[in-house]
Amino acid sequence: MIDWNRVAELRDEVGAEDFREVVDLFLEEVDEAIARMQSMPDTASLEQDLHFLKGSSLNLGFAAFSALCRDGERAAREGRSEIINMVEIFESYARSRSEFVSRAVA
Repeated sequence: MIDWNRVAELRDEVGAEDFREVVDLFLEEVDEAIARMQSMPDTASLEQDLHFLKGSSLNLGFAAFSALCRDGERAAREGRSEIINMVEIFESYARSRSEFVSRAVA
């Protein structure tokens, strides 16, 4: 679910002190995007939203969530947004976030 090697690389890249700030910013931005997508679904911006989530989450090691976003982004780009399982994407983020927070920033 989480690519812990990527998390360690990021911590090394930004330094231990700045790592928490990067994590907090990531979680804030993704939480806001997820909340918006849940409360006001917009198929017109779905490809762009999933692209943002894919890239952000991959940088922080959320491998499984990023893969779901990648697949959803591709489907949206191809005009097949009806096949995207948004519940699965949202649940994957919640599980990934919980695991990440409990291990990486605890």
